[in-house]
Formats: sequence, structure tokens, C-alpha cells
Amino acid sequence: MVQLYLSKPVADASGDGDLVEGRLSLLQRLESIIWSIITLGGRYEARLWLCNTISCIQCITSRNQCELFRELLRSKPAKHDVAAQLLRMILEKSPGEIGPVIAKKSYLLEKFFEGNPRRILLWFDNFASVGESGHKKGARALSQFAFVNRDMCWEELEWKGSHGQSPAVVATKPHYFHDLDVLHTVENFLEYVPDFWSSHELAESLRDGEIFKIDTQYFVDQFIKLLYEENFKELWAAVEKFLTEEQYSYLCQHLLVLLDEHELLAFLKSVSKYIFAGVQHKDFGYPSGWLEYLLSTSSDMTLNELFLLNAVISHGRKLLHLLSDEEHAEENGRLEELLRTASMFSDADHWALIRECMRMQKKVAIKWAGLHSWALHYCLSKECKTRESCESIFIKNGIGFQKADDYTLINNDGYQEIYGSGADDKGSRRTGGQKRKRDKKKRRRNKNDHEEWNSDGLEDFKTLNGQETLKLEERSWLLSTDGYSCSWHIADLPEHLARYCFLTWMKWIYSKW
Repeated sequence: MVQLYLSKPVADASGDGDLVEGRLSLLQRLESIIWSIITLGGRYEARLWLCNTISCIQCITSRNQCELFRELLRSKPAKHDVAAQLLRMILEKSPGEIGPVIAKKSYLLEKFFEGNPRRILLWFDNFASVGESGHKKGARALSQFAFVNRDMCWEELEWKGSHGQSPAVVATKPHYFHDLDVLHTVENFLEYVPDFWSSHELAESLRDGEIFKIDTQYFVDQFIKLLYEENFKELWAAVEKFLTEEQYSYLCQHLLVLLDEHELLAFLKSVSKYIFAGVQHKDFGYPSGWLEYLLSTSSDMTLNELFLLNAVISHGRKLLHLLSDEEHAEENGRLEELLRTASMFSDADHWALIRECMRMQKKVAIKWAGLHSWALHYCLSKECKTRESCESIFIKNGIGFQKADDYTLINNDGYQEIYGSGADDKGSRRTGGQKRKRDKKKRRRNKNDHEEWNSDGLEDFKTLNGQETLKLEERSWLLSTDGYSCSWHIADLPEHLARYCFLTWMKWIYSKW
């Protein structure tokens, strides 16, 4: 049975010092095994997990995030790959922010269409048919410019028929533009009508940024040159506006994965400037809490230390899943042997370990607590297989629980109470008793009509009103660990309980810092 060490010993209790040293030695060996898992995959998974945790940091303001990523884009050497990814994000989510920018660079538009019939037809061959409301995209710009400047450019319009169309006729019958030879007309405009490419009409057609869909990579490449070779202020302003308004987590998840390890560590050091020093143990409950605490208190963190801490504290479940891969069979065997031969120790012994951690550097203490909690995560994943095994763990470790589909609260001593407020004890007992009688009748009826019971006392599947319900092994519980506020499924219990242990221990350790 897994012991979670959630109780402080009585005041005069003292643990075995030799067991503390032995436990630290065990955690060191566990650290070595986890490092083998991380490095075997080229550290890619660990870097990806850390980027995910960084994206969860909560204290970064909109202004902060703009400064962070602007600093990243302007660092030396220039981060062209990061800038290119960011530009793709802008063109996908907010193309209208850059649409007006491209209109100010007419030579880029001319270059875009020159010698490329496909692009010309996709943008300009969008004239309205009979009954349609109006021309679209470049066709609208071409027709409007041609009418306004008909004395200058009407003769450059090429028609498919035996004769051309006059402005007066086309003005009354706009669908006649369907007879326009779009390809040759645009080629004429490229050669003989340069004013069109810097015109208000064309700029208006570009405003929504739909043109970027024709060839996104072309525009990304051109925008990179505008940013870094021309330092084009209008484009930088659009980029900074996006960096300010977009979600911090979205920016991190799409941009940080492009950084190498040196760049990622530099980014983290920049992040630390925006984290206030008041982060406490109570803030460790969300994925990045421990990271924010260390960034605000430790200036000498290495990426290796962060990889390890992040893996066992914030991504223990993913680490466990990675361990199950065939390529990690050797590490899995070493881990099983290590934790199987580890001697169990008492709450007093664990408290002695906590006192030892109080004398360590913050990052070292957090590492031992994180490794120990992940070891429990591993053991719980082996133990939490049935309803009975889970509830035995709750009772052994003083965790109150309530079945999510029941109203009976199990106290930390294993005794049942009627769970509910707003009714007196007598009314509550009567209501609970009546419900148990109804449930008993329902179970008896379902058993007779639909199901058989397995030899271990667990249901297979129940059928009720033609629908299958979850196996009893897959039931969920409300727990005292979070004030009975969330329903915890059996598959999620190992991670939740391990995290609760870590938070509890950090509270004890933090109280002495």
C-alpha cells in the first residue's frame, strides 16, 4: 500500500538519520534514471515540456509579452525563423493588420504578379456575373481604377471578343467585364500603368489581407526583408500590435519551440525580470508556479536543472508515458527494481527529510521534493487499478472521499457520513436512508434483468435505458485534497495525489525559508 506522507509527526518524534541519507541516495539514483530517459530522446521532449510550462506563466502582462518577444526578434543574430513563424501566425489570424502595409510597397505587388499567370487570375479574375452584387478582390480594384482613369488606361484593357467595350456600356452593364482578357490586361497594367500598383483602389482591395492566401510564403519572405533589411516601421508596428493583443500562451507554444537551448535559457532570464518576488508555496498549485518561484529567487538556474524539475513536477504523467516506450525498457526495469527494493519509512522519517530540505538551497530542496513526488506518482500508477485499491489508499493516508455518483462522504478515518448541507441531521439521515433503499432495489432489479457480477465483486458494464455506463473501476471521487470541489477519475488519481503531496511538502519546507 502506497504511503503518501501527508502527516507531520508529533512534536517529539524524530526520524532515522540513516534512512534520510538512504532516501536521498535513492532519489539521486532516480534522478540518474530520469536523465537517461530525457537524454535518450535528444532532450527534445524535455525542451517541449518546458516550453509548455513557460506558456502557463500567469504574471506576464500584455505589455510584458510584447517586450519579451520584441526583444527576441531583435536579438543578434536575427531570429529569422522565429520572425517567419510569427508572420505566418499574423497572416493566419489577423491578416487585416498587415494588408494596409503591403499596399505601401507597390514594387512587391508588381514583383508578385510579374510572370505569374496563376497569381494574376486568382486575384483579378473575380468579376461579378449577372445578378451578383459586385466585383471582388483585384477585379474590383481594376474596374474602379479603369473607370476613374479611363482617359489614361482604358485602351490597356484587352477584350476577348472581336471588339472592345466602351466605358459607357460597361458602366450600365458591369457583367461585360466577363469578356475581359484578364491575363493580358494585367500584364499591360504591369508594363504601362505603374500608377495602378500604388493606387487607392488597389490598396482598398488589399486591406483585408485576403491576398496573402494566394502565396503565404512569398509574403513571409518579403516581410522578413522589410523587418530586418529596411526596418520598415509600419510593419514593426503591426507586429508589436499582434504581440500585445495575442494570448501569451499561444505565442509561447508556437514560437519557443524554435529556440535552441541557449536561446531558451536567455528567454527565461528575460521572463524573470517580469516576475514579482512574492510568489509563494500556495502558488505552486498551477503548472508554472514552481518555475515562477525559482525564476524570481534563483539567478543561477541551468537548463538541465529546469528540464529535470519540469519533467517530474509539471509533466510527470508524460514522463511516465515516455517511460513505457520500448526504447526505455532498460530504464523502466531499473526504475522498478529501484522502487521495489526501497525501504519504506515512517512519517517521522519523512519529516526528517523535510527538515533536511529546509537547510538546502531552494532549487535543491524543490528537486528532492519533486523527485519524491514523482516516485509516488509511479507507484500510484501501479497501485490505483480498482475502486477498492484507490479507496484503501485514501483511508490509509487520511484523505476524505466521496463517490462522485453517491452522497456518502467517507471521512479520513474510513467512517461514512451523509454528505450534504442545508438539512438537519435527522432529515439528512432519513433522506440518505431512503436513497440507499431505492438504490438497493435498483441494483437488485438491474442484476436480475441485465447483468452478472464478476468474481472480484466488480461490475463489468451496466445497461440502463439502452445505454452503457462506466465500469465501477472507472468511477470517480470527490476528495478532501481540494475541498471536494472536483471529480477525480481513477486514471487521474496518481497525478493528482502526487501533486498534492508535492504541494503539501513544499508548504512545510517553505515555512522555514
